[in-house]
Amino acid sequence: MTLTDRRLTPVSTTRRDAIDACDDAIELFHGFYGNPIEALERAIALEPDAVLPRVARAGILLTTSEKAHESAAAAEIDAIGARGNERERGHVAACRAWLERDWRRAVRLWGDVLLDYPRDSLALQLAHIGDFYLGQSQMLRDRVARVLPYWRESTPGFNFVLGMHAFGLEECGDYARAEQAGRHALELNARDPWAVHAVAHVMEMQGRLPEGIQWLESRAADWAPDNGFSYHNWWHLALYHLDLGEHAKVLELYDARIRPSGSKVILEMIDATAMLWRLHLRGVDVGNRWGELADAWEPLAADAHYAFNDAHAMMAFVAAGREAAAHTVLAGLRASADHGVGTHAAMAREVGLPVGVALAAFGRGDWDVVIEMLRPVRLVAHRFGGSHAQRDILSLTLIEAALRGGRAKLARALAAERTQVKPSNPFNWRLTARAQSLLGEQTGAKHAQAWSRTLVTAAESRIGGSATLSA
Repeated sequence: MTLTDRRLTPVSTTRRDAIDACDDAIELFHGFYGNPIEALERAIALEPDAVLPRVARAGILLTTSEKAHESAAAAEIDAIGARGNERERGHVAACRAWLERDWRRAVRLWGDVLLDYPRDSLALQLAHIGDFYLGQSQMLRDRVARVLPYWRESTPGFNFVLGMHAFGLEECGDYARAEQAGRHALELNARDPWAVHAVAHVMEMQGRLPEGIQWLESRAADWAPDNGFSYHNWWHLALYHLDLGEHAKVLELYDARIRPSGSKVILEMIDATAMLWRLHLRGVDVGNRWGELADAWEPLAADAHYAFNDAHAMMAFVAAGREAAAHTVLAGLRASADHGVGTHAAMAREVGLPVGVALAAFGRGDWDVVIEMLRPVRLVAHRFGGSHAQRDILSLTLIEAALRGGRAKLARALAAERTQVKPSNPFNWRLTARAQSLLGEQTGAKHAQAWSRTLVTAAESRIGGSATLSA
């Protein structure tokens, strides 16, 4: 008799206790709780020939986006060989494609597994992460939508599926349905950090800053303790405070929550870097934090593994004045763009290299080069992954370069984009004020700064007048 997991999906494992241990580990993975890798190792110890825990371990390691984990993942895939049922062999094929740097094919192969086994929540989450890295916003929504008819509220893990769908809906701009799905997921399981995250994204995209702060703080007891994703939800909380101009609070969250221990986990380093760079653009003194973060990035400078990671390494090196390390990253991006193969080569060519060149130019104050690189690339930046909120760092860098470079009309146009999308965000109006003031200086329109300040004051009043609009 063929055994199944808790979602009635077939497994080739012969011991029920090993299946249960693997299910427990996969649930930890879905919720980012505990250590799913160690839990999978316990499942393997119960049945060394079991395929699913090995392929789950390989998939989880690969989707960390860390080159250092590839050898361990490859060892698991090699150990499996040709064993396993059809579902498991589909996972093996996806992992092999990922190891070959063809991330798009890997995600398609996990999608093929889902066509036959739509309650394979492991394949769904691995594909979801892959769609995120590839910037495939539509598939973040639609890949989950494909399997929803096969799930019920009584199916174990249904809340995690809803949370993934909520995030996909948000990235596609369907904010009302995204928030509804995220809140529904949390009614089923209050400790679903991805669903909390999806609703936080909605509030970020809609400029609901005080509400976003209340949303995350009121639920922190559910999503924060012993959670491997908490650093990112803390990052979202800091992002709200940042746009309110509360820089001291941002640095407090950075030190206590976003980067409390000098982590070498790349995903955590990315969020720390992105927050410090936003402060850097605003001219905020962050003390010696850049030096510590650049130290963590330095051993990875030559990896050339994933352009999104490389861009954040460049930010750290530029801000910390590490010219040699920045040169190493750029050389790797150029080599990938010119001679590489697979997904990373395309990402480096289309997005990573021009972004890296722009960041290096920002460091030396060559504003025209920053503008020349970022104006076109920000329109295709989704091709190297990340969310809308994360990729906004490119637009922020572009508008700051326009302001510092005296490109008043461009700066005013870019500020107008932001105020139209998020009219309740006071920082966007602060950018408008700076651009309008610069335009007034260049055209002799003395009323320009006073007019823009009136707009800023109006924006402050919409959020209760609590914003501090420092540059």
